Amino acid sequence: MRRAWHAVFALFAGCLSPGGDRATLDLEVGHGEGHGAQVTVEEGLAAVRAVESGALRLWASAPVLTMRVHFDDGAAEAWDVIVDNSLPDAALTVATKSGEVIAVQTSPGEFPTQRRFRFPLGPNRDFVLSLRPPDADDPNSFRFALLSDVQEALDRVQDIYARIDADPSIRFVLSAGDLTDKGTAEEHDRFQKELRSLQVPFYATLGNHDIAAGDGIYQRYFGRGSFRFVYRGVQFTLLDSASASIEPAVYDMLSGWLDEGRNRAHVVAMHIPPLDPVGERNAAFGSRNEAGALLERLAAGKVDITLYGHIHAHYNFSNAGIPAVVSGGGGAHPEKMAGIGRHYVTVDIDEKGALQTGVVRVD
Repeated sequence: MRRAWHAVFALFAGCLSPGGDRATLDLEVGHGEGHGAQVTVEEGLAAVRAVESGALRLWASAPVLTMRVHFDDGAAEAWDVIVDNSLPDAALTVATKSGEVIAVQTSPGEFPTQRRFRFPLGPNRDFVLSLRPPDADDPNSFRFALLSDVQEALDRVQDIYARIDADPSIRFVLSAGDLTDKGTAEEHDRFQKELRSLQVPFYATLGNHDIAAGDGIYQRYFGRGSFRFVYRGVQFTLLDSASASIEPAVYDMLSGWLDEGRNRAHVVAMHIPPLDPVGERNAAFGSRNEAGALLERLAAGKVDITLYGHIHAHYNFSNAGIPAVVSGGGGAHPEKMAGIGRHYVTVDIDEKGALQTGVVRVD
């Protein structure tokens, strides 16, 4: 499948838009090799940050990961797997190609969302690694937080993280983008280091500021801009709308994701909303026709809520009959006259899939 996607993109490489370039880069996320190891993360749900001698390091984009790893003859006899941005209680299961379960040693990470594991190869060369928290299939209610548009406020974001950490019911943070201001590698690196105080993982898509420097920096640090995962029976679909549009290749994947999510509670998040909820800033897709077509798709797919950033304020509204939330209160300069400064939103999902949102003001 990966080769087929590459063949399609190669045909049009000369006329790809910036969003098309990012859709191509997304396909490279989740693959890595070196020192006798080749690793593939299913559906690209983790960025392979390094393959070193005897060690794999990943940045997770989802609570549950499945990885397939092949080791050549001569590879190190035992391997460490270091997963950053993991749920603190996630466990790693390692099985051989034939299904034999291998003993795994677990050790504390350097910060709350880092998990470290070690396992021996023995005579085996092909393994399936599964990272899962104990509540991955728990149907009961849970809470996550929505935090977007931190941008130039990296020096002040720790007070928001402290408020999130003070709420033990928050399982993870979802972000609709604009983590950085200028999108440089230095800012992405700083953002990840600041996250080390946060006691829950931070799953994000990208915003227009995150792509300002180009060169695939975001994908190398945080992984795909468009992806989906399932946690506790709820589907989360994150879409790259950083160019005020969504690429055709992403729409192709979205069709399958909507079919999968039709019989689940389904949360969809993206940075720039298809339509501006107020209509005074042009903070929306470049094409109203595309915006309408996308919302029609989401409504037909029975999406339960849409979450957006980009606008530095908070709004609850409805688009195409779907409940919608804009939350851009991570620290970027707040919208004038909106009446709300830095904030994040909590989203509660009960066992029947019903959702309820609340606002936590930080300033």
